[in-house]
Amino acid sequence: MQTADDLPAYLVVLLVGHLLAPFIVALNLRFDVSTAIQMALWPTMALVMSMLLIQPVKGMVIALQWARRMQGFAPSA
Repeated sequence: MQTADDLPAYLVVLLVGHLLAPFIVALNLRFDVSTAIQMALWPTMALVMSMLLIQPVKGMVIALQWARRMQGFAPSA
């Protein structure tokens, strides 16, 4: 079993933040949405996006480790 450590989680947080930020700003500039609705909407969106992205990102990190022969993928001597 290969480990990807914490990198996939960090990348998912970075991606979700960058994907949601423009929508949050645009919604606040165009509409007057109550704080209660935003407190329900954005964390839910972030959670759903994080759950959907964590497996593909982890696969990408492990594929990168394999391609670079890192962390247990190096040929044995």
